[in-house]
Amino acid sequence: MDLEYFDGPERCLGVLELPDAAKFGPGPYPGVVAVHEAWGLGAQVQRRARMLADLGYVALAADIFGNRHIPSDPPEAFAIIGDFLADRPRLRARAAAAIAGLKAHPACSGRIAAVGYCFGGSTVLELARMGHPDVIGVVSFHGALDTPMKAQAGQVVAKVLACHGAEDPLVPHDKLAEFLAEMADAKVDCQTIAYTGAMHSFTNPEAKGELMPGIIYHERTDHRSWAAMQAFFAEVFA
Repeated sequence: MDLEYFDGPERCLGVLELPDAAKFGPGPYPGVVAVHEAWGLGAQVQRRARMLADLGYVALAADIFGNRHIPSDPPEAFAIIGDFLADRPRLRARAAAAIAGLKAHPACSGRIAAVGYCFGGSTVLELARMGHPDVIGVVSFHGALDTPMKAQAGQVVAKVLACHGAEDPLVPHDKLAEFLAEMADAKVDCQTIAYTGAMHSFTNPEAKGELMPGIIYHERTDHRSWAAMQAFFAEVFA
């Protein structure tokens, strides 16, 4: 179902997925916000929201671009995410609006985590770095790991899981090393898994290397990273 929420005057239209009450009870349920890739709130993140609901979470596929805008081509998508990444306070506010939208829904218990894919992975890491008080854990799947607003010791309250393609050409090893140093310096409870054989977009079956060779699905890593997320959630929601 659609879920409308606002970032100031900006309207966002997410997609909400509810667990099966016959299986998981009437709720409320722990919540997970899922943040889309550069292509907007499309089929990939909606499928993941449904999968999260099937695990017993009330899941919101967030609308970061606003009005459920879908870019018409890759140049437009890269321009939009470039603007957000260049203005991290704006990106953080837009992501925080999704957290607030989910928290306000009666099906949500108020205990919330966030997951994100590519651009979405970068986005949920910003939620952790800002010390959002309602976010208890974040999972980045093949997200960019760098930021101009690094985590500060004592500020981060969420636990972090970063699932990274060890052969991702868009996030080379020096960026991974910088991220690990950032997490250590800020004393973040962070798990980072680097999967050999995996490049960028390893969770998206539609990524076939056509846009660029390094953007390609990797089935083994898709399954392993999803299992890692489930183990992580079992810990943070315990």
